[in-house]
Amino acid sequence: MSERPSALVAGIDIGSRSIELVLLENGEVVHWDLLPTTYDPLKQCRSLLDRVQVRRVVATGYGRRLLEGNPGQLEVRTITEIQAYALGARHLVPTARTILDIGGQDTKAILLTPEGRVAKFEMNDRCAAGTGKFLEFMAVALQIPLEEFGAFALTADKRITVSSMCTVFAESEATSLMARGEKPANIALGLHLAVVSRTVAMLRRVGITPPLVFAGGVAHNPAVRRLLEEALGQEVMVPEQPDLVGALGAALHAWRLSED
Repeated sequence: MSERPSALVAGIDIGSRSIELVLLENGEVVHWDLLPTTYDPLKQCRSLLDRVQVRRVVATGYGRRLLEGNPGQLEVRTITEIQAYALGARHLVPTARTILDIGGQDTKAILLTPEGRVAKFEMNDRCAAGTGKFLEFMAVALQIPLEEFGAFALTADKRITVSSMCTVFAESEATSLMARGEKPANIALGLHLAVVSRTVAMLRRVGITPPLVFAGGVAHNPAVRRLLEEALGQEVMVPEQPDLVGALGAALHAWRLSED
């Protein structure tokens, strides 16, 4: 990435755990960046935008309204996460029909028409169950670094059932299993299985048509990816940088506006 790239438009995805920025010039990605959201997401947004030169920004994510109405800021538009992920995933995989995004605090399942329009979607945004936050919380409980949690789960030698998806009750259940001598890797796999079971149920409610694109931070987790493919009986396509799909979609929307 260049130190201070010049581009026409930018997309910014303001999520609960991180903020991603993608810049397009002539419709091509020329720069991307990201920062943790922290307790001051507006400050983090400004820090990302201060590093670049753009004329238009389209924001998405749960904090997409933060940049609106700030004196001296660039022209800012907003689009929903559903729209952004549809645009971003379809750009990366032109034949994509189903999109799964598991982020820090929510999960989205989106079904697209053959033309790429949103046909149906479902979003879990009221509970951390089945999200990245749930896996992060449980990794801490098992004293496994989050970035190693998925690989650790795949070392399990048997499958066990974790019945609760509430973080508090799931931690209690994991503690009880450990007290009975269950291997931590088996517990970790059970937790991943619970996440995937919940996710697959959501996907089936909206409808699953391949190709399926898996986006969001949890797409980096190898256990979730493998268990999803096993449960669905089909390939799950993970972009090289799954965290950036929403920001890419927002940037593509900004580019379309610039061409109108």
